[in-house]
Amino acid sequence: MSRKMKDSGVEWIGKIPGEWKVERLQWHLKEINRINNPIETDYILSLNNKTGVIPYEERDNMGNKAKEDCSQYKIAYPDTLVMNSMNVIIGSVGISRYYGCISPVYYVFKANDKTELRYIDYIFKIERFQKELRKYANGILEIRLRISVHDTLRRLIPIPDFKEQCRIADFLDKKSKKIDIMIIKQQEYSDLLVKYKYSLYTEEAKKLKGKKVLLGRIIKNIEQGWSPAPAERNEDGDWDVLTLAAVKYGEFLGDEVKRFSGSVEKCGNLILKKDDFLLTRSNTRDLVGQVCIVDKNMEKTIFSDLIYRLTFNKKYVEPEYLMFYFQTAMMRQQISRDAHGSSSTMVKITHKDIKSWEIELPTLIEQKEYVDKMKRRTEKINKQLEARNQYINLLKEYKKSLIYEYVTGKKEVPESWV
Repeated sequence: MSRKMKDSGVEWIGKIPGEWKVERLQWHLKEINRINNPIETDYILSLNNKTGVIPYEERDNMGNKAKEDCSQYKIAYPDTLVMNSMNVIIGSVGISRYYGCISPVYYVFKANDKTELRYIDYIFKIERFQKELRKYANGILEIRLRISVHDTLRRLIPIPDFKEQCRIADFLDKKSKKIDIMIIKQQEYSDLLVKYKYSLYTEEAKKLKGKKVLLGRIIKNIEQGWSPAPAERNEDGDWDVLTLAAVKYGEFLGDEVKRFSGSVEKCGNLILKKDDFLLTRSNTRDLVGQVCIVDKNMEKTIFSDLIYRLTFNKKYVEPEYLMFYFQTAMMRQQISRDAHGSSSTMVKITHKDIKSWEIELPTLIEQKEYVDKMKRRTEKINKQLEARNQYINLLKEYKKSLIYEYVTGKKEVPESWV
């Protein structure tokens, strides 16, 4: 039997069950603002929108580097809600299971009586609520928008009784876990397919009989891109700059761009054209030195300063051959060897590094045969990868819709769900 619904009066919430209330977050959360001075703990915690709150040592090189001085950090306790004031609008909120210290830009909240913290955590995972928070965030840069504790706690949320909050949280915990396991399994299989694909590139490349040549002998030009200054970044701008995410595993992802205000005078020489060969000059160790070939002319789109555009002497080499060869084990070993930098998360490669790399250079005819063979052999793999990635995205969207529908009461937790 369906429940009687009423208008919540809040756009992002929509309709809620008749017996539910709409209340401000401040009635359900209380800030804990305890500074770690004098130092009580040096156990640093980290937070992001994928893993939630985890020990800093388990963060896998994501996010900013921790400060050595913990005295300005805040204390987080088990069963508290930790929120990144600058990334809450993309879901960087999570429940801490640890006692430790966190960045000063984080907020820590405890639940008031008759409030299930897990239910509140699920509210923060709703994209519509994140967009609501975005309205109250302030800052010069989009990536540095910050929302205050006051503006956070003033937001209106749907509230059922405590028992119903717990039921919804229990239900979503179980459902989310099942979906997450399905996503992990799909991702693991996709990773195996990718590894198999690269093993084919390597296996076939080893069969080639040609000269060992330094890349510097066949490179005509290396151009470094340009990134707009913070003041020039503008969502209403009419130019795009290609980000690092656009160059990955031999694929060109032309939608991975950011808007800015540019001009032909400043950017004309960096406009991307069909058949441009791109290489990432800075990234994580696994992703630095990734390559792709632009598959179409990109009007008013340039490449960032973290990307190189390489031009080759086509008298000796086919760019497509190099695109595949760059993904072989022989090439990745050289890239990994030369990648350097003071940051644990981002390493770099230089013009000199690139020119010193050695490749197998068969005849142009043999290069084309290798390219055609790789395209044939990987066509089926690519179709499987595309299908699995689509399924993963569907699972993620399904999880988001489940959270929204149950947290706002549009769907009721079945009595017999346990």
